[in-house]
Parts: sequence; structure tokens; C-alpha cells
Amino acid sequence: MRSETCGLEELFSAHIACERSLVLGTQWPRRWSATWRTSAGELVCPARDLATVPVLECAPVRRFSWRASQRHRPGLEFMVSTGRLHGFESLEEQRLLLTLDFTGSVAEVLPQPFRLRFETGDGFREHVPDFLAVLRDGSRWLFDVRPAPLIRDRDDVAFAAAQEAAWAAGWRYSVVSGWRSHVLSVIDALSAQRRPLQDPLGLQGRLMATMAAGPAEFGELVAQTSLPAVARAHALHLLWHRRLGVDLARPLSDRSLVWSRAEGDGA
Repeated sequence: MRSETCGLEELFSAHIACERSLVLGTQWPRRWSATWRTSAGELVCPARDLATVPVLECAPVRRFSWRASQRHRPGLEFMVSTGRLHGFESLEEQRLLLTLDFTGSVAEVLPQPFRLRFETGDGFREHVPDFLAVLRDGSRWLFDVRPAPLIRDRDDVAFAAAQEAAWAAGWRYSVVSGWRSHVLSVIDALSAQRRPLQDPLGLQGRLMATMAAGPAEFGELVAQTSLPAVARAHALHLLWHRRLGVDLARPLSDRSLVWSRAEGDGA
């Protein structure tokens, strides 16, 4: 799995939601509604008008809470893609933010974007999706995050409703229920050097020049520089920013094969 060319959809396992208990029909986009939070107050719109909402002017529809003995772990994750901190409500959500950042395809991310009110056979319910990502190509991708063993029937119905609403708006929708082997550990290792990194010794240029001779093991690559310990940080930086590539399906070590992006593009 080439790190320099892979897309987000290649990295996670997706849960397929079932719409069996939703009340749809031709008028559901009018009956269902979404509540957004803006600086001017709450904005409520029919589900059919989701795509018209100015997402970049919205804030999370509910606040993140911290209290003693809570079972989930919320926090803030910095994203290089946006240059800001973004809230998350669990470690699984944090991992999605980190992986979205790694793909380099994200322009903006809104946690807890809106409260969806949808209809089931038992009446109306509400669901708040976890993230709405605005991609650099202008498209939007709505996410829920839940490990597969924790998904219950009630969750499945809410996910199916979010999926219907996203599709009606022309957005993508995914329930992230797991990750491919080793993806998270490798991306986490690369993220240590994702921020801007000064290079007064020109080590990045040396690393890229070495790559002109073809793929090399990570340990051998940094050993060919004047300061291997410092070169490791710059090699990780180049890998995070996709100027170099590595196999995300294998643990990262000194024996990991590294190649230049030009070689990956030509594969």
C-alpha cells in the first residue's frame, strides 16, 4: 500500500448501514431536518437543503465535554491541512483526523457538524454525525466513527439515516469501523515530523538525491547522510508530505523500503 499515492478509502474498513426501519418515501427530504450552529444562532433546514448551508461559517452543533469517570476520551487534534485544532470525542475519532490530515486532501473539517432529525417506524429520532470534511476538490465527505464490535442496531439506523441525508446532498458518507493492518502505527510514526521543519544542513536535498539511485531501506538511506540521527527526522517529514513513499501495510523499521514519489507515480 503506497503511502505517497493511497487515498483515505484504502486505509479504513467501512461499515455498511441498513435502512430497514427508516421511513422514506418521496417526501422524506422535506420531513427530515438538520440543525446547524452559526454565529447568529441555530440554523434549521430540510434535509434536501443540506448542500446549501455555508459549512465554513458553522461551528460544532454540540460542545465537547470533559468530566470525571467518563468512558470516552475527548480532546483536540492539530491538523497541518487546516493549521488549526479540531475537537474529537474518542481516540477512534482522533485517528480519523490524523489519517485525514495525512492524505493531504482536506481543506476543512467540522466536528459534530449538524443534528439530523429523521423518521423511523417508531417515530422521529436525532443523530449527530462525527465529522464533515470539505475536500480540496470542493466535494464533501460525512463521517461517523464506531469500531465494528460496538455498533448496535440503534446505531445502524442512525448511520443509515446519515447516509441517506449525505447522498441527497451529493456528499460521500462512510462509517469508519476499523483500519487496515499497520496503517495507524506507521502514520502515527510519520506524524511526529509533520509540522514545518527547518533544514539548514540541506539533509532533505541529500535524501532526495540518494533516492535518484532507486529504492533503499530506511536505515541505509539516513546512514548515507552526514548526520543520520537528524536525517531520520527529515526522512519522516518527507514521508509524511508524500515526497517519499513507504508501504503502509508493513511496520515501519530501518528495513522498510523507501522510494521517491516519482517512482511511485510511475508504478
